[in-house]
Amino acid sequence: MTRHSRARLFLRTATCVVLAHSIQLARAEDIVSPLQDREERITVTRGTASANGVTNTTPGGGLMPRQTAAKTISGVTRDFIAKQSPTTNALTLLKAMPGVIVSSVDPLGTSDRMNVSIRGLNQTEIGTTFEGMPVGDRLYYSPFTSEWADTENLGFVDVAQGSPDISAPVYNSVGGQINAGLRNPSDHFGGLIDAAGGSKATNRAFLRVDTGRLGASGIKGYVSFSHSGNDNWRGTGGQTRDHVDARFVKEWGDGNRIAPFLAWNLVRADLFTNPTLAQWNVSGDSYNYAGNYTFGNTMYQKFHFYRRQTVMMAVPSNVALTAALKLSVTPYFMYNHGIINGGSVLNDDNVFYGNRPARPLNLPYSVNGQATVENVDPYTQFSAGQNAYLTWTRGHNTLQFGYWYDYFDHNEATSFAVADFAGNVANSYGHAPVLTAGGDVLRSFDGHIIQQINALFISDTLRFLDNRLTLNAGFKDVMVSRSATSLIPGSRYAVTANDAVPLPQVSASYRITPNDQIYLNGTTAFREPASINSYVDIFNVATGKMSNTHSTNLRPEYSISEEFGYRHYGLVNVSAAFFNYNFTNRQVSTSALVNGTPETFSLNAGGQTSRGVQAEVGLRPWHHVSPYLSGQYLHATIDNNFARSGDLLPTKGKTAVLSPEFSGTIGLSYDDGAAFGNFAMTYVGSQYTTFMNDQHIPGYETANVTLGYRFHTLGPARHPQVQVNLINIGNEKYLSGAYGVTPNARTIRGVYGTSLAGSSPAYYVGAGFAAVISLSTGF
Repeated sequence: MTRHSRARLFLRTATCVVLAHSIQLARAEDIVSPLQDREERITVTRGTASANGVTNTTPGGGLMPRQTAAKTISGVTRDFIAKQSPTTNALTLLKAMPGVIVSSVDPLGTSDRMNVSIRGLNQTEIGTTFEGMPVGDRLYYSPFTSEWADTENLGFVDVAQGSPDISAPVYNSVGGQINAGLRNPSDHFGGLIDAAGGSKATNRAFLRVDTGRLGASGIKGYVSFSHSGNDNWRGTGGQTRDHVDARFVKEWGDGNRIAPFLAWNLVRADLFTNPTLAQWNVSGDSYNYAGNYTFGNTMYQKFHFYRRQTVMMAVPSNVALTAALKLSVTPYFMYNHGIINGGSVLNDDNVFYGNRPARPLNLPYSVNGQATVENVDPYTQFSAGQNAYLTWTRGHNTLQFGYWYDYFDHNEATSFAVADFAGNVANSYGHAPVLTAGGDVLRSFDGHIIQQINALFISDTLRFLDNRLTLNAGFKDVMVSRSATSLIPGSRYAVTANDAVPLPQVSASYRITPNDQIYLNGTTAFREPASINSYVDIFNVATGKMSNTHSTNLRPEYSISEEFGYRHYGLVNVSAAFFNYNFTNRQVSTSALVNGTPETFSLNAGGQTSRGVQAEVGLRPWHHVSPYLSGQYLHATIDNNFARSGDLLPTKGKTAVLSPEFSGTIGLSYDDGAAFGNFAMTYVGSQYTTFMNDQHIPGYETANVTLGYRFHTLGPARHPQVQVNLINIGNEKYLSGAYGVTPNARTIRGVYGTSLAGSSPAYYVGAGFAAVISLSTGF
């Protein structure tokens, strides 16, 4: 019996043993979906008075909220969120957490073109939920956190570094789960105004109006709007963003609550370049897209941009059916329309539509049969579903049973738009495309994917020894069905994939004292292959040959993980955990330019073993001071050789890509109710960017500072304040992560003697220095 088979047998046996018991329940707030119900489990009894939600009660300056679940969870609260730049997003807020690495490309935090990894597993392997609904891109798994909410409305952001909650509606969560939630509406009428400006022409305005309780209905809510804009911190171009949040809450009786919300987001951003190591060594952060156009220059900035519009809504609801039986249900809907463009050159003498010759194109603005074109890659997505579970309590036993259904539809088809001699195109959104001689739109791929998910779970929790000992076991079965079609001549018309993935998990925790807890768990998780390119063939329009074929290895990535941890809460708060993972079909996401357009691919790296230890320490506010310290040691190795071109790269035993051995953060917060500030310095060790470990990026450290002052209430202005955020105060020049990893950077001989050519990874350029000053007040 293999190691993985023994682990699966252990988890399933333990699940059956614990579920066979049925005794009673203790406190429901500690056992139901700890990541998804944190907002309801927080009660503030005292603290600082502020207009933006700061209470100065969370240890570590808002970086170490109390956790009780039998798994590793870290998080941030309003005490930390409100003191960061209002331009930032939820991912950037987590960069101080142990094991969390944020490859930031923009110091302001406005860009979604970044990457986050947890314990060496990147964002495509991390489930993301917001107010109980799955968010982010369903196919590419990019979280797009700027769409979720404005920072003024975020109540908390949590990260489970090891495993998702069993009731979480996610299917890419081998690297854990990130969950965020909105602040609660105020009981009284009022609101918040926030205006900010800073380096690189940063400008931002935010307005929120709270309704207060509306008469005898008990309903309360708020609506907010924000607009922001800035120039790119390097190169030319910039970004604009408009956002709306709306939330209403109705509570009645004992445990009944309905809290619908809606978010709308529109962003338009010019892209950054992603240099190779050689380009970085020569040009540094001056390797950028060109601000001026010359004929044939595909690096012209105006060709390289993305635009994305999102609408998402959900109705998280909790209803007490009886004293012992409760229903939690979250219906949701999400719509996205986006476009991401690049640049290339078309040659009328060599051009193909799929595998068919497409000439003559009769290209305007051409020279010697060649024309510069903008590559247009629009997509439309919508998804709808519901996630529901029942919680039944009897004595020391709690039983949960749930069902999740999700429907997802994705359309994506590329085209080309000819640029005139000034670099302008008739339409950048696909409405004036280049046509083939036969009248078809010239495309490199044209794909449509429909996905349906059905998932069932059961979870049982037992409490003994006056509720000090808690045992839990659960089992989840996720059934994923994907159907893809391609309309490009020469491509495979239909590709289907159906997976049914069993996900057992067990955990135990023991409360040694009211402030000390130990826990252990064994969990499983999985990830479906990412990107439309896993299912749809892509053609090179210059050769008529496939530049990418749909994957014939569509097995999902699967992980088995174990954690053993300890927590202490008091004046000094400590959390530490040992962890171990075993992966099969490890899916490593990488990106590259195809026909000049950024595309994402998955590489099946086979097996991987990752183990390590993480810890964080935070002081409860003491004489207005709250220090914080976090760190992680990670040892991640590849378990097998990588198959390539009919041979094998000798990668067995090599260090896994993007898995720094050491990382950590030192932070210090001060808040006396009027003057406040914080400091955080983060270190990330060296990271390999190829499976062969023949290229890496050096380690780096960055530091941020916040300074501010709150004034007394003056007339209608409630607790006005001024705040200054300084990001990357040392203006560190560094590469923050890999945009695209490769198997090997240098040519190497395979296990069977084949000469395997190398290719250089591309990199994210780390964010430089920025300063933002904001003025805000409640009313």
